[in-house]
Amino acid sequence: MKKIIPFFLIMFVSILLSACMYPEEELAQNKIPYEDQIKAVQSAINQFREANNGILPIKTKEADTPIYQKYPIDFKKIAPQYIAEPPGNAFESGGVFQYVLVDVENDPTVKLLDVRMAETIREVKIRIQSQGYPPFKEKIADNLFTMDYKKLGYKEEPFVVSPFTQKNLPLIVDGNAEIFVDYRTDLYELLQKSEHSYKQGDDIRDLLVKNSHFVPAYSVPYTIDEKTKDPIFLEKK
Repeated sequence: MKKIIPFFLIMFVSILLSACMYPEEELAQNKIPYEDQIKAVQSAINQFREANNGILPIKTKEADTPIYQKYPIDFKKIAPQYIAEPPGNAFESGGVFQYVLVDVENDPTVKLLDVRMAETIREVKIRIQSQGYPPFKEKIADNLFTMDYKKLGYKEEPFVVSPFTQKNLPLIVDGNAEIFVDYRTDLYELLQKSEHSYKQGDDIRDLLVKNSHFVPAYSVPYTIDEKTKDPIFLEKK
């Protein structure tokens, strides 16, 4: 004898399945750097700036904040007057990108910072704090080192995914236990593809910024080796 499944039960299961699937679909969309969303935020920034005598809608940061993390956009200042709401991929909406500005003095331009990097860096910092000091492994530049991750309890070396090339990038540490992302492989790849006039002593990170929607967050300055033309760390004199 066949059992008849009540209609309301079918509807309940369908709704339940839809509810379970929707967040995953939404989460996937929150990880995509949609160009139209970036353009919409740029338009809102331009309108706000024009209406407020050149003032920018940004959050206040400490003066020594690294340049690519220094000018996060404050959506409370532009929504809903200049944009309906923060984009779905914005950190404020549950997305993985923080909208920031670069070149604020001359041409304020909207770029994206991948906040997933911060999560990986935070985890490494917690392990370092529990140990008391960074387990330095190899000195790669003045006050910059690789780490012995086994001493921090890692079975495999942690990494972050590059927003520029989607390749895995290693982390490095300085003498103050500050963690950075090493972008040398990204810079090398882009230097090979791009025409440029960089010379040793120039900070070449803007090459990454100009050729993408992203900023090299948690980076140290890099320059170009005068002889090999390869990216190297820009050391303070």
